[in-house]
Amino acid sequence: MTTDETPRWFTSSYSNNGGNCVEVAANLVASRGTVPVRDSKDQGGPILDLPAGAFSAFIEGVKSGNLHGI
Repeated sequence: MTTDETPRWFTSSYSNNGGNCVEVAANLVASRGTVPVRDSKDQGGPILDLPAGAFSAFIEGVKSGNLHGI
């Protein structure tokens, strides 16, 4: 893994440090086409590599409130 492919994890500014958060590494979109996501409480645990388009659609759904049925 090159330096450019090292995940730079961050949590949302909306998380309020409550502990029930996910972290994302959006810096890998250009090189991998994915957005890795992990549980902030289990940083050594599993990582989901979501396709960039699916992650973007999820974020837009959250922002617009259109996540009915999920």
